[in-house]
Amino acid sequence: MGVVLPVLFALLAAFSNALATVLQRRAALSVPQTQGFRPGLILDLLRRPVWIGGMLAVVVAGVGQAVALATGPLSLVQPLFVLELPLALLLASLMTGRHLPRGMWLAVGGVVVGLGVALASAAPDAGEADVPLDRWVPALAASAGAAVLLAAAGLKRPVGKARAGCLGASTAVCYALTAALMKDSMRVLDTDGVVGFLTAWQTYGFAAAGVCAVLLLEHAMQGGPLIASQPALTLGDATVSLLLGVVLYREDVRTGWWVVPELLGVALIVMGVLTLARRGIDLRDGH
Repeated sequence: MGVVLPVLFALLAAFSNALATVLQRRAALSVPQTQGFRPGLILDLLRRPVWIGGMLAVVVAGVGQAVALATGPLSLVQPLFVLELPLALLLASLMTGRHLPRGMWLAVGGVVVGLGVALASAAPDAGEADVPLDRWVPALAASAGAAVLLAAAGLKRPVGKARAGCLGASTAVCYALTAALMKDSMRVLDTDGVVGFLTAWQTYGFAAAGVCAVLLLEHAMQGGPLIASQPALTLGDATVSLLLGVVLYREDVRTGWWVVPELLGVALIVMGVLTLARRGIDLRDGH
């Protein structure tokens, strides 16, 4: 199967998620701050139209992601979500009326070029369509454990970069797990139809993981600046998704001398993301 369709829908999903991030952060900062894990936060946010707009963008992103995962490998689709960070900062600059300096544009270019080089060099394949349960069990346990530990570490810290970073990383694990489960549920939908989809455990698994991700994201947005939570979310999602693609779906990436351009691409991505994180727009104070 070609890569054009999954790439296009993954890019649509990345843009929608970036828009959702900016809108949800604005909404999260408009409600009372919380030091603990408060499910009632969602009830407060439901009264904010900007949060509703963000959730509509999440729905569009979910549809785009589902189509991308149904037509392409996890290790191709999810790394494209690295583009969420530069897209979120660009959207934030438009909403705040502030122009990005030249250094920021160079960092955005570095992320885009690095992502292109890394994915073109890795050329991830489709792997296996069906994942047996004996692969799912340890992957689910490891992912859930990592998400809980990161969330607990973040909630113990005061509002600031450390709190936002830990919660962003926890959100990233949940998003990567959601994508892996969604891909398997799309296979069930294709082979067994709507009835099979509605009765498959993977469907309810990705729904539960997605809800946890949204709730953790809202706490990450309240926990500190976007420049701390977004890089953890962006790079963490790509990394965990790549691991899940290899472990669960047996997706292959090219090795040998191809590792050199792959590492070069990754280095450009990391440098660009870190630059954006240091000099990015903090929607808390508009700087």
